Amino acid sequence: MPEPQLEPTRDRTSVELFAGGGGLAMAVHRAGFRPLLVNEIVKYACETLKINAAEPRGERERVPGPGERWPLIEGDVRDVRFEYLWGQVDLLAGGPPCQPFSLGGVARGDEDKRNMFPEMIRAVREIQPKAVICENVQGLLRPSFRPYFEYIERAMSLPFDERGEDITWREHDEVLRSELSKDPTDPKRRYVVLTTRVNAADYGVPQIRNRIILVAFRADLEVDIQRFEREVQPSHSEAALIRSMLDGSYWDRHPNVPGHVRKRVMSRISNTLPLDDGKLPWRTLRDALHGTDSQPALPPVPWEWLDRQEHHLGGFTDHIGWPGARIYPGHTPNELDRPAKTVKAGVHGVPGGESVLLTDELWPEQPQDSPYPYRHRYMTVRETARVMTFPDDWKLAGPRGEQMRQLGNAVPVALGEFFARKIYAALDEAESRR
Repeated sequence: MPEPQLEPTRDRTSVELFAGGGGLAMAVHRAGFRPLLVNEIVKYACETLKINAAEPRGERERVPGPGERWPLIEGDVRDVRFEYLWGQVDLLAGGPPCQPFSLGGVARGDEDKRNMFPEMIRAVREIQPKAVICENVQGLLRPSFRPYFEYIERAMSLPFDERGEDITWREHDEVLRSELSKDPTDPKRRYVVLTTRVNAADYGVPQIRNRIILVAFRADLEVDIQRFEREVQPSHSEAALIRSMLDGSYWDRHPNVPGHVRKRVMSRISNTLPLDDGKLPWRTLRDALHGTDSQPALPPVPWEWLDRQEHHLGGFTDHIGWPGARIYPGHTPNELDRPAKTVKAGVHGVPGGESVLLTDELWPEQPQDSPYPYRHRYMTVRETARVMTFPDDWKLAGPRGEQMRQLGNAVPVALGEFFARKIYAALDEAESRR
């Protein structure tokens, strides 16, 4: 089981819904929260959770003690009851399925049966956690979906004002607007909600991934929401990356980059040094693959297709070559000296189908149909996991396509951990004043 990376000042607890391959659950745990329950419906994602950190809870409702594996309920969240956890949960976390609101999905929004925001709000009503965190696609802020998302924010603010089966969400929204205009009679039944637009690259994730993070705090705790909003501002920037390339510190980290690659990268950026914004540089795909102080470099992938049953390069699981990568309009490659493109779950095609990597190796003779002078290949599952900031010892269950689907649906661990740590600190600060 992954150990928390924060020495907890108290026994803080969490519940994770729509856990998928474990990205947000792992992030919350690393931030110091102890999972009391995780829920997931997809078979291979459940297997991933069980391989790494969880065990089936069974029919008996129970609260695990410190050090126990995460209790997992496998199945539809609509069949899960949460009342036994009432008042025992600090943080309710989850990323409701994004396909109803994604440009890559059918985008039916609130009409889509996969819309699970109402179940997230039901869990708040049955648990009354101190805080909530949800991650989802920025498609929710598109003009066609924005009114419904604003309704979700109000419903999260007033989770105990339950929507009746015979009224529409728009009718319910009018009720919520009226209630929110009044002072709360019981602050424990109201939440203060903050929605933040994020690009994961701005938080140290080596990937361009635009999302929204919804955080809610129970109103009776009187969390300083303005301070929290300041605390979750981005820590990394593209300008800082460009500065590091111009001053040479980026290339000092990667001394083995061929001269022709460095020249090509530098030819595309201005020679004018950007203003110092005080932030850290965006992490690039090269940074992710070449490792950090806590992760070693991944070994090169041979060009031939390696049989997954016989080869795990350098001892890394799922670091296996895959044939057939192609580049064409709308299907462009990841470049090593930029953050990777968004890892997708493959809703509109083969999972991971866009995970093509442009290498440093020049073609002996550049193909006429390729605008790039460098050879390309598919990224391995392990390389993709690095882009999602999953640790190397987190094993993914299922065939390659299902592993890539789990990664594409996940919350990058570093992004989730950043927000979970800030929530932990905000709760500590608020409760120290009580």
